[in-house]
Amino acid sequence: MPIRVAVQMDPVENIDIAGDSTFAMLLEAQARDAEIFYYLPQALSMHGGAVMARGQTLRVKDEVGRHFEVGEMRLENLADWDVVLLRQDPPFNMAYITTTHLLERIHPKTLVVNNPLEVRNAPEKIFVTDFADLMPPTLITLDRVLIDEFRVTYGDIIIKPLYGNGGAGVFRLRKDDSNLASLLEVFADLYPEPFIVQQYLPDVRKGDKRIILVDGEPVGALNRVPAKGETRSNMHVGGRPEASGMTDREREICARIGPELKARGMIFVGIDVIGDVMTEINVTSPTGIREIAGFGGNDISALIWDAIESKLN
Repeated sequence: MPIRVAVQMDPVENIDIAGDSTFAMLLEAQARDAEIFYYLPQALSMHGGAVMARGQTLRVKDEVGRHFEVGEMRLENLADWDVVLLRQDPPFNMAYITTTHLLERIHPKTLVVNNPLEVRNAPEKIFVTDFADLMPPTLITLDRVLIDEFRVTYGDIIIKPLYGNGGAGVFRLRKDDSNLASLLEVFADLYPEPFIVQQYLPDVRKGDKRIILVDGEPVGALNRVPAKGETRSNMHVGGRPEASGMTDREREICARIGPELKARGMIFVGIDVIGDVMTEINVTSPTGIREIAGFGGNDISALIWDAIESKLN
C-alpha cells in the first residue's frame, strides 16, 4: 500500500523550489504514490495523549509559481500516519524544541525523520563538539574574558549565535578589529544563550563544503563559495554552489561520524567542512540535495526514501 506521509514545514507558498530539499523529498514521495498531509509547526497539538495537527492534503509540481495545491483544512491524528517529516527551518528555540517533545510521543510507531529525541539533543553547533578533534579551535561561552583570551591566542576569529541558521549573525573579527566589545553587547541583547567563537579558517575562500549523509553514509557533496567581500558561504546570503567530489579527509570525517548518526536515527544529515575540519552537523533541516542533483550527482531524495521505506518494512 502507498505510505502516508505528514510533513511539518514552513509555509509551502514561500519556498524557493529550485533549492528546497523538502520540496525535492515531497516530489519523490509523490512519485512513489504517497499520500501527503502538510501542516505548519504551530498547528501541532496534543489532547488526551493524542498528537494531532490541523493541515491539508498537499500535491506538489516542479513548476515555479504553480508548485503546490492544497485541499480542505482538517484535523489528523499523526499516529495514523506512517511517516512524519520534521522539516521546518530553525531557529532552534523553545517552540522548535516543544514540537520535538510532542512528536516523540508517536515515534517510532510513526517514523519521525529525523528522530525528534535526537534532534532535540543534537543542536548543530553543539553536537559537532562530540568530535572535537575534527573541528577548528572552538569556544562556547558568555564569558568576555575567555573570548578576549581566545582572540589573543588565535587572532582572526568568527563569532556567531549558538542557535542561528542560514549564516545570520555570523561575524569575522580580525586581530586589529576594535569592534569586539560593541559586537558582544549587541549579541547579549539579542541572544540569551552563549555565543560560539571559532578560529577563522582562510580555506573558506575556497569554499565551505556541504556533505550529505543518508542513514550514516555519505551520498553527495556541494561546495559553496563565498561572494566577494563576504565571509559567509551560505547560499541564502549569496554563496555560489559548485559541483564537488569528496577528499580522503572528508571521507575519513564521514566514517567517524556516520555510525553515530545511524545509531541516533538521523536519516538525513548535512555536515559542513572547511579545509580539513568540520564546523557543523546539520540535523534539523539540511539543504543541498537539489543542487547536488542539478550538478549530476546522486538523486538524494530517492536515497532518503529508500532508507525510510526500509525502516517501515
